[in-house]
Amino acid sequence: MTADVTTRQTSRPAAAAKPVRWAADAVSALREGARVRLDYSAQSLWRVDRLIEEIRREGAPYAAVETVLRGLGAYAGEVVVHQTGAEWWTSGGEHWVRTPDGRLWDPVDEARRCFAGDGSLRLLCRDATGGGRH
Repeated sequence: MTADVTTRQTSRPAAAAKPVRWAADAVSALREGARVRLDYSAQSLWRVDRLIEEIRREGAPYAAVETVLRGLGAYAGEVVVHQTGAEWWTSGGEHWVRTPDGRLWDPVDEARRCFAGDGSLRLLCRDATGGGRH
């Protein structure tokens, strides 16, 4: 058991490296380009959901906004990490957040779903942070 825990602890920082960077890049780009400040709070995800909705309404092709969506999804994942002590996990190039209760969340995919008109990063965060309290 100890070896398994040690192995996972060693792999976690590596799993977090990309999403943490994607989130930081999105925060920086929005601050500089759109003058939007994101503070890694659950409340800030209302703004993120609205931003994705605006991008979708403008008719931007997915390929043009894929990197932005990945960054906003990673940002939502970081909100969950900060609020719950969750950690990033990765496999096959995909990244998930694992909350302390063992559940896996895919905020990057949820950002894509938001862009398609069928998702909410705010609700994902609410579910991920409230799930451990039941």
